[in-house]
Order: sequence, then structure tokens, then C-alpha cells
Amino acid sequence: MDLPLPRNATDIREYLRNPLYRNSVFLALSRFTDVAFGFLFWNFAARLYSVADVGIATALISSLGLVIAFSRLGFDTAMIRFMPTKDRGTAFSTSLWITLAAALVTAIIYLVLVPSITPEIAFIRNYALIFILFAVANSFELTAENAFLSMRRADLKWILHLTMGIRILLLIPFAFLGSFGILSAVGAIYAVASLLSIFLIARLLPVSFSISCPYLEETFRFSFLNYIASLLATLPTLVLPIMILNLLGPESSALYYIAFSIGNLVLIIPDAMTMSFFVEGSHGVNLRKAATLTLVATYAILLPTIVVIFFFGDLLLGLFGSRYVEALDLLRIIAISAVFVTIYNLFIPIQNIRFRVKGIVLMNLARAVLLLGTSYIFMKWFGLIGAGYAWLGTYAVLATGIVIFKITFRT
Repeated sequence: MDLPLPRNATDIREYLRNPLYRNSVFLALSRFTDVAFGFLFWNFAARLYSVADVGIATALISSLGLVIAFSRLGFDTAMIRFMPTKDRGTAFSTSLWITLAAALVTAIIYLVLVPSITPEIAFIRNYALIFILFAVANSFELTAENAFLSMRRADLKWILHLTMGIRILLLIPFAFLGSFGILSAVGAIYAVASLLSIFLIARLLPVSFSISCPYLEETFRFSFLNYIASLLATLPTLVLPIMILNLLGPESSALYYIAFSIGNLVLIIPDAMTMSFFVEGSHGVNLRKAATLTLVATYAILLPTIVVIFFFGDLLLGLFGSRYVEALDLLRIIAISAVFVTIYNLFIPIQNIRFRVKGIVLMNLARAVLLLGTSYIFMKWFGLIGAGYAWLGTYAVLATGIVIFKITFRT
């Protein structure tokens, strides 16, 4: 891990031979590809569909995300943490079949409850079988992605994300479906990515149709606690578009989602570096050195990106249509908050590597309560910009708490 700063092509090649940086590059490419395609996808959708359709579609996609979040059961993190030391085929097969079954059951339960949760998207029950298929396909693709990460094959994850760019073209044939057409474009590409995943996985792992009870027993506590932690981490970002739809209407939901999507551009490098850090930490690298390198590399790229978003965000929003420029202040707040999000995102894998999952659960619980609670209050007071205040304030409080904790206990 003690690599000098690269000064020429030879040094760069040395960096790329280091698994931490090699996987970081491909994870960054995956994230950039996903964000770039997402940017084009929503840009195209904003031109083909009405603002109201876009707003309702964000709630539909968040609903699919909620189903997936509830059905993962902690197996994603467990695979990354345990596949390096367990039988890979056993770990993958067990995780795959359980999460697929859970996705099926969770999708059915959601369809039963959706009229009570968000009546405005209850029409999704008319497409119940299609929605269930999308959920199962999404679950399969995610399991394959995490297997690739654990095997240090982030390049294969990138291939899947390149494939998902096809969803942009699918917006055209599905346009007659309105808001459900946008969800259909996303869901259909998950089905395509799942088929590709089958081909790639078959070349790397022996997949069986059995579930290993010994593997479940050994990883249950770690998986379950990470499941709770993951739910608490994921739910706020998935619930917010639905909350905005209920409180402020579909137009505000669309403005929020587009601003949030662009704001996430600044998190490409932090997300890639922290995920690669988790993979390498699970393989036994020195945590202190790896964490320092991760932070230095992350902030070196993050800060200039925030400056660009801050000063040119209106141009980016304008690409979606003049109406979306109304979300400029929200976009700037989300971008600035990345300074604090990075600290939070690095703290989580450190705790996972050290098996301190209870701390992650408590941290994510605090985040969920703060973010959702303050979002609801601030949006009542300030309108849509209140969601930005809540996002920035929540991560500022959490990052400050983490720094104080690390300084006090030097862990």
C-alpha cells in the first residue's frame, strides 16, 4: 500500500496492479457510467414525459428500491466479507436463492400494501406480475455484482453497468405507458443484466441449487446486523421521493430527484474508493494506511468537483428543461454535503471489517431518524429546499460525531 505518487506511465501501471486502486478505478468507472447514463436517462425522460410523470416515476422506482432493500437480508455485505475465506460457490448460491425468494415475497407484500402507503401509485397493482419480475431480476443482478466485487473483479461490474445504458433507448417504446413506462425501461434492463450475469458468473463460480445451512449459521449474526444497518441506510433515500410526492406533489418530487441525481456526481469517487477499501480490508490490508490513502485520494478529486457543481449546476439542470433550474439551491446543498458524506461512508466499512456491526446499526439508525425527521419538518417550513437542509445537517452532525469519536478513543 506504500506506493509513491504516480509521476509517469510506469507508476500508473504499478498503481493499477494494486488491487485497491485497480478495483477503485473500475468501481469509479461503474459509478461514473451509472451516473452518466442516469443523467442521460432522466434528461431524455424529462423531454419525452411530463414533469408530473417524471415525479410519479421517481416514486415508482423508489418503491422498487424499497422492495429490494427489504429483501437483501444482509447477504450483499456478507458475501464481500466472507467469500475470500469461504467456499465461493457455496456463499454465492446460498445468497442467491434466499435473496431471490425474499424479493418475490417482499414484492407481493408491497403490492398488497401500496394503496395504504402511497395511493397515487396504487395503479402499479395493474402491472403486478411485471413489477414482481422486475424485482426478481434486480435482486439477481445485485447478487452477481457483489460476487464480482468480492472476487476483485470490479471490471465485470462495470460491464453490467455499461449494459444498463440501453435503458435510455427503452424510454421510447414505453412512452405510451406514462410514468410506468419510465419504470418499465429501468426494470427491463435489469432483466437483460440478469441474463448477462448468468453468463459471467458461470465462468467464475460453480453455482448449485442448494442452500448451505453451515454457511448460514456462521454468517447469520453478521448478515442480520448488516441487514438492519443496510435498511436504515437505504430507507431514507428511498422514502424521501415518496414523502415529497405526498407532501409537495409530483412536480416537486421530480425536481428533487433530478437535483439529487446530479448531486450524486460528486460521490462517484468517494463511493468507489470506500467500496474498494472494504474489499481490500476484507483481504487483510493495513486499515490505517488504506484509510489514509482513501481519504487523501478522495478529497483531492472531490473538492474540485464540488466547486464545478456549485458554479455550473444551473447549466446541468437546464439540460433537463428550464423548469428544473428551480432546484439549483437544492443541488448546491447536496453537493456541499459530500464533504461530510465521505467521512460517514468511510467509517462504515472500517466498522464492518472489524466486525463492529452494532455500531453501524446505531449510526444508521441515527441517520435515518435525523434525515427523515428533519426532512419532514423542514419541508413543512421551507418547502423543497428543506430536504437539502436536512441532508446537509444530518451528515454534518454524523461526520462531526465520527471525528470526535475517533479522536477520543483512537480506534
